[in-house]
Order: sequence, then C-alpha cells, then structure tokens
Amino acid sequence: MAQSDTFTALLLEQDAERKVTHSIQTLSNDRLPDGDVTIAVKYSTLNYKDGMIIQGLGRLVRDYPHVPGIDFCGVVEESASPDYKAGDQVILTGWRVGEIHWGGFATRARVKAEWLVPLPRGLTLAQSMAIGTAGLTAMLAIMRIEENGLTPDKNGEVLVTGAAGGVGSIAVSILANLGYDVAAGTGRAEQHGYLQGLGAKTIVSRDELAEAPRGPLGSERWLACVDNVGGEGLGNLLLSIAYWGTVASVGNAAGIAFSSNVLPFLLRGINLCGIDSNTCPKQRRLIAWERLARELPLDKLAEMSHMAPLAQLPELAGQILQGQIRGRTVIDVNG
Repeated sequence: MAQSDTFTALLLEQDAERKVTHSIQTLSNDRLPDGDVTIAVKYSTLNYKDGMIIQGLGRLVRDYPHVPGIDFCGVVEESASPDYKAGDQVILTGWRVGEIHWGGFATRARVKAEWLVPLPRGLTLAQSMAIGTAGLTAMLAIMRIEENGLTPDKNGEVLVTGAAGGVGSIAVSILANLGYDVAAGTGRAEQHGYLQGLGAKTIVSRDELAEAPRGPLGSERWLACVDNVGGEGLGNLLLSIAYWGTVASVGNAAGIAFSSNVLPFLLRGINLCGIDSNTCPKQRRLIAWERLARELPLDKLAEMSHMAPLAQLPELAGQILQGQIRGRTVIDVNG
C-alpha cells in the first residue's frame, strides 16, 4: 500500500504570551523530523510527563509547534538502517522523544534507528503500549533491586509506593508473579481491591508511610522498595529499609527534595538507586523488554489498562496530573 502524503497528530502550539494550545491536525510528511526510520504508528500511551507537556508545564518542550508522546509502537514503513526493514514491528520509549523530538501522538513518526527496539515475542503492539515507559521503568527498578541481592525466598515485604499508578501497578504485578510478598502503598482507598487483584498482599496508606520514625532509624520493615513518590516520604522510607535492602527511586510525585541521615547506609548497608529509563542503554532495554514479555501476567496487564482515542488526550492529560487515572491508558492514534 502506498504511503500517504499526510498524517494526523496532536499538535501543540505556543502563542505570543507563551500559552500552549493543542489541536488535532492533518500535517504534511515533510514536517516530520530527521531520522532514518519512518514508522506507521499504531498505538501510544499516556504518561505523567505527557500530561505535563500537553498542559505546557515544566518547560520540557523547547520548540513549538510540537507533537508530544514519549512512547509509541508501530510498523516500519521506510528504513535507511540495516537494523530494520519495512514491515518490522517496533517500540520506542524514551530518548526525549515527545520532548525535544516529535513523538508518538500521531499516525506517523520518524526517528533514529538506535532508539527503537523490536516488539518482543509474545506481545501484541497494543500490549507493548499498555506496558510502555511505565512498565520498562518498573522492570528496570526490579532488576536493580535483584542485582543488589533481593530474592523471593527472603522473609519480608517489598513495598511499592504510588502503587495504583502506571509504574506502580506493573511493579506490583511483576513482583507478585515472581513470588515476592508485595505491600502496595496508595492514598486512594477505593483502589484497595484493584491492588489486591494485581497481587498485593497488604495495603499501606499514604498517611502511614508519611509518618517519620521517632529516632534516626526506624524498624527494618521493608526488604526493598520501588518508590514512585519521592519527596519527604522517601527520606522516611530509607529509615525503615531492612539490612542490605534497596530503594529504587523512579518518580517524584510528592516533590524532588527529601531529608534523611546516613545511619541506614552506615549501619544497615542500604542502597538508594536512581532509575533512568529515558536513556537506558539498548542492551539493558532489550533484557528488560524480554523479561516483561515473560514475567508480567498478561491478564493482569489487561485489568490495569484501557484504550482511548487521540482526541481524548487533552482531557486525560489533566486527569493524570491530578492522580485520577488508574493503571495504564493506551492511545489508539488511529481511533
């Protein structure tokens, strides 16, 4: 089938007063950015960062007009790279696509070949976007925790904060599937049943996690933690991590600053690790995606995800920033 001369996209524009507006537009292919692979996009997904970009927050976008969308998947239409050929199914997450390079909220994209990974065996394109950056981040966090010595046979619980969000939901599901006892931290009481359905053994309230220990060290409560929240709660968590445990920091929903002390590091040998899925090396990405295809139960993935059309993105952007979206939202860019 001949390639169309145009594509549809959510286009962001900025006026003279620096106000960002958005509209669905039909654009000519000659507006696509430089790159050696052109992809017919099938699905994208909504992340917290996407919400910020659509609403013009955080100064993440340098130049307008701009097409957002930090994740996408689709089928290669044209390739100047020996790594991909027409018809290949591919995934893109990260590399600041959707920020400084036009992204996936469109029916066509053009990117560098080294930013792509092949669709793993066992996943559909839609499932890959139900996973997206959130799932990749969750798996990278779990990999780092395991590399620091965590195994399912250890007696205790692994905490996931912000558990009802995208990263949290996938982390809970994978950890439970691997045999860990998972404690899900959330401020949304109405999501308790949902989290238990994903495999959480216990539910911990946001208020409980916000309580600071009375002294410079708390009890050894958590074997490890995937922390989506950041802020002062992260400082408190460090005081309650068990000997040689690890906190994988993946988000800052509660802020970027925290205070703590060195005693958990000196007396318990704990680890605080940052997880960057944006520019993660390709080989590690491939390992993470293969593990996601094997170790994330697809029935749980279906429970935590839903589909929405491109036109609904502006509304959804506000909802994700307000913490009103559960799990994962897949965007059908052709819908």
